[in-house]
Amino acid sequence: MYIYVPTTRLSLAPIIVAIHWCSGSANDYFSDTGYATYADTYGYIVIYPDSPSSDNCWDVASLASLTHNGGGDSLTIVNMVKYATANYGGDASKVYATGLSSGAMMMNVLAGAYPDVFKACTAYSGVPDGCFYVSTATAGMAQAAWNTTCSSGLSVQTAQQWGNLVRSYYPGYTGSYPKMALYHGTADFTLAYPNLAEEMKEWSNVLGVSWSQNISNTPIAGYTKMVYGDGTKLIGFSAMDVGHSVPVRTEDDLWWHWLGGSNDM
Repeated sequence: MYIYVPTTRLSLAPIIVAIHWCSGSANDYFSDTGYATYADTYGYIVIYPDSPSSDNCWDVASLASLTHNGGGDSLTIVNMVKYATANYGGDASKVYATGLSSGAMMMNVLAGAYPDVFKACTAYSGVPDGCFYVSTATAGMAQAAWNTTCSSGLSVQTAQQWGNLVRSYYPGYTGSYPKMALYHGTADFTLAYPNLAEEMKEWSNVLGVSWSQNISNTPIAGYTKMVYGDGTKLIGFSAMDVGHSVPVRTEDDLWWHWLGGSNDM
């Protein structure tokens, strides 16, 4: 774990968990995104997890990692949050997650398995929670398992089926789930573009909101914003002709996580 604690942090500091892509690292995500820079302005803490696998991908395939308190990478990240709250003055009621590619996939897993920990999430070019499940995958595998059906955008279910899958990972949980902002490029051939529609179906069911409108050229030209309900729980962004992965929009993330930043969303 790498953690950035600003000199002028809030006495009870919000926490952002910023999760790197496959083959990336915590240091890469620190360098390539602006979360730490803005932490000096807004006083929050940033946790940069580092994947333990040989390919630096996250375990989003094992039942252990997908399930609440089942173990695997997801529980490791949650334990990082607990460490930050216990040792650095982090606010356990204000914990947020964001990730890119494999990190976006892990963010979906965290939202499903630990909705009691995370309050808001942003995912750049990910897949639905549970989509990457591989029956032979186990926690702690040297190399993270890969699900070609999911990565190709061929895992198609109804909203109800996706929602039931999410709820199955935390049996008996009756609390709220984090609000979600999901980005995907139409020219993504690594984690294919149809995964965005499946993500939107999944979280619309879990969050209990339906599609209400599309807004063109928002937040920038070529992006289409998909609004569900009144837009406070679930929004999606389809990025025309953007490949893998959609560039991170740090200030928009901060605004979505109630931490400052711009309101271009």
